[in-house]
Amino acid sequence: MKPVDVEDIIESNLENAEATVTHARDEHDEDHLAATVVSPVFEDLPLVQQHQKVYDALGDHMTTDIHALELSTYTPDEYDDLEAE
Repeated sequence: MKPVDVEDIIESNLENAEATVTHARDEHDEDHLAATVVSPVFEDLPLVQQHQKVYDALGDHMTTDIHALELSTYTPDEYDDLEAE
């Protein structure tokens, strides 16, 4: 699955999400992806629940098209703070 397709799925299924998906570093298998997802839906959720929201947005693609996903999730404020550093 192409990274842009994964971005589209996440953004379509997770409210107000902005996703950036690339092939994971140092991996030769195109099914290993890395995603950064920013969404206000993550506000006040523990990291495990944030990741679960992304997995839920991807649905069956996590078991059929994506072998591994390195996932970073942020609220918009957290991401703005990260970018400011």
